[in-house]
Amino acid sequence: MSIISVCERREAKGLDAHVPLILRDDALYDPDLDRFFLDLPLSGVRSRHSLRACAYDVAVWLRFLDAFGKTVWTATRDDVVAYHRERRRDEADNRITAASWNRAVASLDRLYRWGEQQGLIAEAPFSRRAVWRPAQGGRRGMIAARNDAYERVARRSDVRFVPMDDYRIFREVGLRGLAPDGTERPGARDRNGLRNALFADLLVTTGLRLEEASCLLAAELTAIDREDGDGQQLWLPLPPPLTKGDRGRSVLVPRRLLRQIAAYVAVERAAGVAKFAARDGAASFERPIPVTRAGLDRMRDICTPEERCRLILCDEDGTLREPAALWLTEVGQPVRPNSWEVIFTRACKRCAENGFPLSISPHQLRHTFAVHMLALLIQQRLREAALPAGAVESYRLILGDPLQQVQRLLGHASLTTTYIYLDHIATRADTVDAAVEELLALLPGPQGA
Repeated sequence: MSIISVCERREAKGLDAHVPLILRDDALYDPDLDRFFLDLPLSGVRSRHSLRACAYDVAVWLRFLDAFGKTVWTATRDDVVAYHRERRRDEADNRITAASWNRAVASLDRLYRWGEQQGLIAEAPFSRRAVWRPAQGGRRGMIAARNDAYERVARRSDVRFVPMDDYRIFREVGLRGLAPDGTERPGARDRNGLRNALFADLLVTTGLRLEEASCLLAAELTAIDREDGDGQQLWLPLPPPLTKGDRGRSVLVPRRLLRQIAAYVAVERAAGVAKFAARDGAASFERPIPVTRAGLDRMRDICTPEERCRLILCDEDGTLREPAALWLTEVGQPVRPNSWEVIFTRACKRCAENGFPLSISPHQLRHTFAVHMLALLIQQRLREAALPAGAVESYRLILGDPLQQVQRLLGHASLTTTYIYLDHIATRADTVDAAVEELLALLPGPQGA
């Protein structure tokens, strides 16, 4: 039997380096299959995470076919039926979930539709049926044929909300390494505790995704901090390449948090930059991208999250000075998303050692922001709906705007995704009174008080 594997990086320039290859016995599996992966960015699959997931879904399918002497372009519907039986009806320890199965079907369906378009196969190994839905004006409109292999999956509403009392313990004891009473423990305080706490505060007050918050540039935060205005929060624009689905959006950042971040930049980050220069930290960069301060605005609008971590500010003569990233290690290297996950895991372990069995991830802080924000907006709309207004306008004030506003702040492609937070509010009466100002008031002050 052949060994079929995925190579996550290829020898190519720019973003094509992240297009995976499928190998068989360390050689290219099939040139046409490779063309499919190279064409994926043109059909909307641009995220390296999505490309990677698609490659592994296809690789598992190819291994299954290889065991029966089949190749990717000779598969039949009988093979799909047998594959479903093995993946979804096998013993429990080998069985995958319906959601995982549907993700695999989506990848394979995209592959075989492409194969049909390219004339590589006469017919896909899937059966499809037309699905109809109402169109405007009461007419019936047909949408694209649906793959019959998809399974029904109940909509998930597993919001992992973090109560603010738990968050305070996680922040102070877990991230900062303080004693449960808030006092410092000699030799136990985390050297990067203030930086880590600021990062967590940014997640819980803005709803940023882990990758979005990790790959911010220092200049982006200092630029909006200089803006005039009396509001307690300022808009931070996120360029399309930084966000999921390349949709771009803007998030609100509290001024108070910006002031704390500015203090971090002036002291802790500056110390890391000094060590970066003293130790020739640029030599540790993999494929650094030099950029002048004048050219940084253009680069921030076109760089992916991974490329942002490779940006190094330089002089006009090309002398490398410092990383452009906001969050730096003690020696001035960018803190990458996987490092933050390790930091959060270590913080949870520290909490458990002090009698607080907490399990908090960066994404849970995004959920926490969403629940508080939605509760605040619903309260506001309820107050507005009490004023004289028509029935339709009252309904829009109560339901439409809050969900759409949270959808925009979180960057959800579909309003359906945002509905899960309504379910959570309905079952958690203690979160209905939560609001952004209350949330900010509950956070520790600039000195952790």
